[in-house]
Amino acid sequence: MFNNIPTITKNLLIINVLCFLATVVVTSTGTDLNNAFGLHYWQATNFSLYQMVTYMFMHGSWTHLFFNMFALWMFGGIIERTFGQQRFLTYYIICGLGAALCQELSQTVYVYSLIAPQGAGWHDLLNLSTAHRMMLNNLTTVGASGSIYGLLLAFGMMYPEERLFVFHLPIPLKAKWFVCIYVVIELMSALSQRGDNVAHVAHLGGMLFGYIMIKMWRNRHDDYNHHTNHYSDGWDGYEIKDRGKWGEDSGDTILGKIRRWFRVEKPEPTSNSSLKGRESQAESGMKHGSDWQYNAQQKRQETEIDLILDKIRRSGYASLTDEEKKKLFEQSKFK
Repeated sequence: MFNNIPTITKNLLIINVLCFLATVVVTSTGTDLNNAFGLHYWQATNFSLYQMVTYMFMHGSWTHLFFNMFALWMFGGIIERTFGQQRFLTYYIICGLGAALCQELSQTVYVYSLIAPQGAGWHDLLNLSTAHRMMLNNLTTVGASGSIYGLLLAFGMMYPEERLFVFHLPIPLKAKWFVCIYVVIELMSALSQRGDNVAHVAHLGGMLFGYIMIKMWRNRHDDYNHHTNHYSDGWDGYEIKDRGKWGEDSGDTILGKIRRWFRVEKPEPTSNSSLKGRESQAESGMKHGSDWQYNAQQKRQETEIDLILDKIRRSGYASLTDEEKKKLFEQSKFK
């Protein structure tokens, strides 16, 4: 099952786990890696610019790591297949950077609220004493939550009608409402200032930057299709049979999306003995029509994949036979 996780998502999972294990091991020697690689307040003496990136691979506890990695595993693979590897990694990192910037801004407001009652102004904030800067080292942020919340937002925007089962709720919830509820909870938590040691503003920052990126990419994609009359699914660049404007729902569930992945018009590998025949057939037939045998074989493969995906929807992935899992995996390698 781990082999079926897309490359970038898999590597992110591995890196996060290894970083946490390193933190646990090194802590026994008296060194705190979270202090070195966690994100400090920008005026603290321990702040370094590289922490804007490294903090998102550090975690404070096993529970913190587990829930972030579970969400990465749950949503990361879907979003990576939708965006493509390069764009997915860009999205993940920028959401993390956006979360860091928002967290720094939030902490700046917090620090100012501490010195303002003493008659200090914003200009005094820029000239904090060394003693104050050393105390601010306690404001440290770690975790991939900013990027994870960005993935959650992307899932809600890509698959708004997909239903999710949420703990403690007896009925499934549509992804778009699931995301909206999370935004409201995080916003209320951030405004409440209840001191729960959770970076709620960073979570909202990851979502905010994710939303901006998706809107920019979607607008560029729509402009490209409008000027070229080209239709493709997301950003994969391959023609598909189910043509439509990217981002519209029209009953497009995750399984429906997967079906479209498997319907990429790519020729399957041929043996050397039939290669010349296929090439000559392509030269004469591509202009006048596809080879009916090839189309029939493609149709059979699509039907088999449809049946497998319907079985997943009814009974879950675990209900598949080894042969069905292998067939699904082999087809997915064309993506």
